[in-house]
Amino acid sequence: MAKRGNRLHGDVAELSAFQLVYRLVRQIPPGRVLTYGQISARLGHLLSPAAVGWALHVCPADVPWHRVVNAQGRCSTERLPDFPPGLQRRLLEAEGVVFDPQGRLDLAYYAWDGGAGASFDDGKERQGP
Repeated sequence: MAKRGNRLHGDVAELSAFQLVYRLVRQIPPGRVLTYGQISARLGHLLSPAAVGWALHVCPADVPWHRVVNAQGRCSTERLPDFPPGLQRRLLEAEGVVFDPQGRLDLAYYAWDGGAGASFDDGKERQGP
């Protein structure tokens, strides 16, 4: 009997869910961001926002993980011991993103709207929470 995935961390064995995250994040253009929660919502809540973070923590090198921030518009990698301090912020600033003195970016300005031709769906029907 198959186990159901834990919504907190998603079904880690289900790599296709992580691949959907990577496909979406690869589409975010330089100078734009999405939040973990926005990615979760755009993928039909297939993964929780926390699971999106787990996916990005182990993402391939070609995924621009730094373009994903928390719901407050802050970088969330500062607490991770294997990330150099300030790396995510420096990468975003190099793309033209400006942070306020409290370390937040303006989500209303920098959030990516999906743009023309963006693809978030794998064609499978999703059920809400």
